[in-house]
Amino acid sequence: MRAVQRPAIETIDLQRSFGGGLKAVQGIDLAVAPGEVYGFLGPNGAGKTTTVRMLVTLLRPTGGRATIAGFDVATRPAEVRRRIGVALQEAALDLLMTGRELMELQATLHGIPRRVVGSRAAELIDRVGLAQAAERRVATYSGGMRRRLDLAMALIHEPQVLFLDEPTTGLDPTSRATLWEEVRRLRDEGTTVFLTTQYLEEADQLADRVGIIDHGRLVAEGTPAALKAEVGLPHLDITLAGADGEDLSAAAESAARAVAPYGELCATTAGAHVSLRVADGAAAMAPVVRALDEAGHAVEGIELVRPTLDDVFADKTGHRLEGAQADAPAVPA
Repeated sequence: MRAVQRPAIETIDLQRSFGGGLKAVQGIDLAVAPGEVYGFLGPNGAGKTTTVRMLVTLLRPTGGRATIAGFDVATRPAEVRRRIGVALQEAALDLLMTGRELMELQATLHGIPRRVVGSRAAELIDRVGLAQAAERRVATYSGGMRRRLDLAMALIHEPQVLFLDEPTTGLDPTSRATLWEEVRRLRDEGTTVFLTTQYLEEADQLADRVGIIDHGRLVAEGTPAALKAEVGLPHLDITLAGADGEDLSAAAESAARAVAPYGELCATTAGAHVSLRVADGAAAMAPVVRALDEAGHAVEGIELVRPTLDDVFADKTGHRLEGAQADAPAVPA
């Protein structure tokens, strides 16, 4: 009989209350599979940070339970800490030490045998692209370099579960791309990654599944594709060419009749613009353009518009995630 694989992270009715009756986390159920990248999203004050602090044993739950790799965070915190790596947004690094010295100190604190401390530290420093800076004091590192060093330190003991708290906030595009690549590599190697981020594009690109928390409750969970499908199908925005004056409305209506068999009409405007909701996405573009051509309509522009995680977030919480898109630096292709 095949054994059932236990979750790498599991919470059952997880709760945390503070003085004055404040309930920061109000009964969260999570089950994150081994080797999964789980994106955890939420506005400020939603309970996101409180949840993470409980999972990494920095805060004790006041209700429910949580386990990491099968160990209860409240009753077996030492066992949990041996199995997790944590890279917080504000890395607490000794600026007077070199990158190599910090890595070797971290390895020693985790009980890694002295004979392999040096090689393990050097391997990870090289892996995060800091080999050329290993002998420099951390005070000379840029923000992106410090973030990469913090990630390497979190990996020194080969944790089963890695917690990344907004790892790319404030980073330049190149540093951000480097961290994305490392997260993907960790997933491929079987490490479970619990990723909190304010960048919806980041969650879309990296996460196998996403959870959205609001007012202390999990309000949505699923793959990015499934969550976006709940909001609505993609649609084609079609702009017709060569129509002007009184012909605009007639052209739009004629075009709408021509494309109607391929989807659900969202809008037909007097500006010779037609919006068509389609189930097949990009596959619908060719037959739609062909149908318009056969009906005598030249197409000036056609764009496939897909729902985004920002749309999902707004649908589930009633508001947009502040700065999630506008402040995110573009990642190099």
